[in-house]
Amino acid sequence: MTTTYVLDGQRIHNLEDFWRVMGEAVNGPGGYFGRNLDAFRDCLWGGFGTPDDGEFKVQWREHACSKQALGYPETVRQLEIRLKRCHPTNRGWVTEDLNAALAGRGPTVFDWLVEIFEETAPEALELG
Repeated sequence: MTTTYVLDGQRIHNLEDFWRVMGEAVNGPGGYFGRNLDAFRDCLWGGFGTPDDGEFKVQWREHACSKQALGYPETVRQLEIRLKRCHPTNRGWVTEDLNAALAGRGPTVFDWLVEIFEETAPEALELG
């Protein structure tokens, strides 16, 4: 039996909202399902609330609202945070990504999340 988790895209205004909404969808109020991209990927592999057999779907309803909210302004904000926290050897590529986002080019936060779904649980995500 496939378990379905529903994300309300209208509740997602930034990446922190995504972590909260995703955590609540899978694990209930206050639930955890990653609070960074690597942890999210790990959670999608299983064992953090999703069924052990891997049979689950995530319906991202009103995803167009989230796509807009997780667009270039949010991407710039997240890359600025990353730039402050990253190891000095990574600053060059983070700066390149930041400059691209400032110019409206490259993947957005929304794209990062969808890519992780596609790489980790390709059959799970349903955009609606």
